[in-house]
Amino acid sequence: MRAVASVQEVEGTIRSTETSASPEVVFSVAVDLDAYPEWATGVSSVEILETDEAGRPARAAFVVDGFIKQIEYELEYEYDEPHLMSWRAIPGADIRDMEGSYEFRSTETGGTAIVYALRVAPNFSIPGFLRRQGERQIVQAALRGLRRQAEEKAQQ
Repeated sequence: MRAVASVQEVEGTIRSTETSASPEVVFSVAVDLDAYPEWATGVSSVEILETDEAGRPARAAFVVDGFIKQIEYELEYEYDEPHLMSWRAIPGADIRDMEGSYEFRSTETGGTAIVYALRVAPNFSIPGFLRRQGERQIVQAALRGLRRQAEEKAQQ
């Protein structure tokens, strides 16, 4: 298995946001892949295929609503809990290559700076500007959803 990648190693779209929730809470929301269809825009279903020794997802299958069609792919995960969650796609019919990460950095106020990096290479023809626009929309929507879910969980 490859070493955990930092966000600086991933080309593509990188965005960040801050939340009042702690890195541990944000990490726990991010690693709960089964809940993604409830809050992650466009995610139709997630199936955990393998878990690691800590019980976290090691491999998962996703179905997402794309601009033109449903896209199916599998991701392999690595962790540096509670600071980093990274993934890489297993090449398939819809995705040739994808890698990304969430990085969770403590803030001085006790919250978390969340940095999301994503690079996607689909296995179908799409102009580069549309691919980049899609990446940006995915990242922005995911950050909003993750922040909202983490803040709700922190208030429970």
